[in-house]
Amino acid sequence: MAKSEEKAMEVPEQELVPTEEMERTRERRCFIPKTDIYETEEDIVVVADLPGVDQNSIDITLEKNILTIAAFGNPTLPEGFNLLYAEYEPGDYQRSFRITSDIEHDEIEAMVSNGELRLRLPKADSAKVKKIPVKTG
Repeated sequence: MAKSEEKAMEVPEQELVPTEEMERTRERRCFIPKTDIYETEEDIVVVADLPGVDQNSIDITLEKNILTIAAFGNPTLPEGFNLLYAEYEPGDYQRSFRITSDIEHDEIEAMVSNGELRLRLPKADSAKVKKIPVKTG
């Protein structure tokens, strides 16, 4: 196998939440979920990878402008299958973000599907780009 093919086949190691940053009450590993953040004209969108997590296992809080995602993964195998290879260890997930007052806190929405959490953080009117018309004089 060529070096470039080997590199493409490598699985990035999951990043653990440092134990000194939190007090754990569960005897499981806690991972920092891989996350993408992008911006549209109207929103900030956060997409977090939470394999093995459903909507009942996610706790999202907003306190003092800190948005925290905590999720408890319980991956299950489909009936009649044996696991041959896994890239994710079972465990929990936690990640926090500081958000500004430019976000409409009361209108934040969250949706999870197939292990992907999508948060929509709507921008406040004061944070939206305003188009200024140019007149001839």
